[in-house]
This record gives sequence, C-alpha cells and structure tokens, in this order.
Amino acid sequence: MSVVIVLEGAGPGSFTVAVSPLAELSACLHALTETAHHPELRDWGRAVTANASAELRAGLRRFSPLWSALRWRGFYPGLDGTRPAGSGSGSGPTPGPGPTPGPGPAPGPGVGQGSGVGQGSALEEQLRTVARLPIDRFAELTAFACVNGYTRFDFSRLLRSAAQRAALEHAATALSAGRRELAAQLLRDPETCRADLLAFLDRCRSEFFAEVWAGAEPELTRSALAVRGRLASGAGRAVGSGSGHSRPLSATHATHPTRAAHATRATEDLAEALASLSPDSSRLGAPPRVVFDKLHHSVITPARTPVVLVPTRYNAPHLVVKNEPGLPPVLHYPVDAPEVGVTLARSRMLALTDPHRVRLCRLIAREPMTTLDLAARLSMTQPQVSRHLRALRDLGLVRAERSGRFVHYRLDLAAVERIGQDVVRALQH
Repeated sequence: MSVVIVLEGAGPGSFTVAVSPLAELSACLHALTETAHHPELRDWGRAVTANASAELRAGLRRFSPLWSALRWRGFYPGLDGTRPAGSGSGSGPTPGPGPTPGPGPAPGPGVGQGSGVGQGSALEEQLRTVARLPIDRFAELTAFACVNGYTRFDFSRLLRSAAQRAALEHAATALSAGRRELAAQLLRDPETCRADLLAFLDRCRSEFFAEVWAGAEPELTRSALAVRGRLASGAGRAVGSGSGHSRPLSATHATHPTRAAHATRATEDLAEALASLSPDSSRLGAPPRVVFDKLHHSVITPARTPVVLVPTRYNAPHLVVKNEPGLPPVLHYPVDAPEVGVTLARSRMLALTDPHRVRLCRLIAREPMTTLDLAARLSMTQPQVSRHLRALRDLGLVRAERSGRFVHYRLDLAAVERIGQDVVRALQH
C-alpha cells in the first residue's frame, strides 16, 4: 500500500508550508503515550508524566486514541476546509478565508505573518478553530480516529443515524477498550467530549508544552523555510512562471521545447523536494508522481487540492499523511528524515542471511582485507568475492580503503550495529 502524490499540473503554489503548534502538541502526546516508538524521548516523557497533574494523566489515558496510529484531523491546519494561511511556495503568503481570529496573544517569531514562513496560528487560535467546528463535523472526525481509519466508514450523519452509531460502536469495540470508551463518550454527549478535550489540550500547554514549543519553534521554522526553498527552486523555470505556478503541457507547448524542458524541470524539483521528506519514497513518471510506502492507500492531486506540509521535531521518524474527505491533505514530516527506510533495512537484513556473506563479514570485521585474501580464505574466486563486496557496499555495510595499489575492505560495524534500531524505526515510517 502507498500514498501517491500526482504532480501533473501542480506547481510550487500547490503547496503550503505551515508551522503548527497544535500539530506539534499531537506529536508530543504520541511520544508520551507510545514510549516504545520514541526511545530518544523516553527521559523527557518520564519527566513530564512524573510532574503531571492528575487531570493531565487522566486526559492522556482518555484521549489517547486521537494521537495513536491514526492522528485526529483536528490537530492539523485547514480544519475549516479552507487553505490555511502559510508559505505558499510560489506566490507568497496566501491567507484563506477562515474565521477572523479572536483575542489572544500575538504569534511568536517564525509563526506569524512576516516571518518568511507564513502564518501558523498560535495554539490558542487553533484551539478556537476546533471549538468553532460544527458539532457534526467534530463528531465525524473524532469517530474516524476512534476506529483508526476513514476509508471504510461514513460518519457524516453520526449523531442522527442509528446505523452509523452502531458501526462506530462495533468497530471501536473490536480495537481496544480505550477506543470503545471514547466512542461511547462521543455518542453520549459530543459537546461535553469536545469541551473536555479542549480543556485537556489547554492544560498540556500550561503544564509542559509552552516550554517545548519555545525550543521547537525555531527549528521548525528553519525546516519550513528550507522545504519552501526546495519546492520553489523550479518556479522560475515553470511555464507561466510569473505566478510561480506550473501548468500541464499541451500541444502548444510541444512546439516550444525550451518551455517544455523548464516545466519538466520544475516538476522534477517538486518531486525531489517531496521525496526528501522520507527515506521510503520513490519518484515515478507518466504521470510524474511521488510514492510514499505507507500502510494505507491514498491518491493526492495537489493541482486540484493544495497540500499542506507541516514540520515536526517530536514526531520523528513518522511521516503522517492526512487525507480526510473534504479537507486539505496534510504531510506531517520530520525535520530530519531518517536515512534508512523500510526497503534498505530489509535489504540489509537479507544480505546477511547468505552464509558466504556472513563468513566474509566475519573476516573483514576483524581486519581490512583485499579481494585476493578473501578469495583464498573463503575458497572462492575473486569475481565471486567482488560481487558480494559490491552488494554489501551498495547497502552501506562495507567500506573500501585504498592503500597504495591495494584496496582493503572493512565491515562498517556501526552500520551493522544499527540494523536492529533501523528496522524498528523504519517500520514506524
């Protein structure tokens, strides 16, 4: 299964980069309750929970289905269905027609307008957007999180349809007690459920997240600027580049090879920028598209529905893709994408199942050796040894060191030592 982003007809202006405190709060909550996913944050999580109030601890248990496998869409920009204000990579900030912000503190550096990244609403304003959401829509999105998916369910009339209520209860019960309890609360009193959730999220802000955000925001802003630059790098070459938007090639463009080449290059720049967000990505043509290896299937067409990119520090190594019906698609990407993805981790494990390669690795783990030495020790021909070494070098497990006219091969012990950790991280992408 995979998430496919079709780039035909898309340009830099088809993407918005938004720094979102509420999205980062969801990442923190995930790290607090799914500690096995984030061993590097374990000490931080223990410190937070050790100092947490009883109300915060209760909220972590009660609302945990909203940030486990399927993230609740309410955490992300564009919740009102409009394109969020942010750094549209082509023509600059493009505020959407969302609700007028109410009173509250001004956004901090790197979040508000004029920062160069665009407007990512302050946490208080994002929570107000959730509070203003029609209750039917709130119930629908929350129900999707309770059942860990939305492709097989229709909860658009959840509060008025006995059949949809029964479907939610049945699906949630089959998953876990926590999901069943949250679904029951939602059906019993959705307004109170939302009020309690908002109170919990505000408590998170006061108890630990304000400090987290002060440290994370500058890094997220730098990442957003960098991604914006990569997305926009081909804007000047795009057909009709005055607006920063590319247009699909037509028969007219076929008579202008230079324009066609520029448009193709602009699309390649977009594909390269998107593929850099995850090691489990591939770039395909006809039509041009980027494919992310995920556990669900989705097709996103930015030319028709602009995509929101949101950086995260606390969500690494996960790349979260949100594509709920009627809302802008969101890619919640780690600021430092892991170097090893599922495909490479699997290939490295398979490479070490061959008994000849295992013996070869045991020899060069002790000392560097030449192909001639290895062939003699392993009773193999030099071409056979060279093929094994080439495969291991391509996977990053063996390093070559030249000494005069000889080339010595050494096992990269650090890379081998990381295989288990890389597999765990790769399985979470």
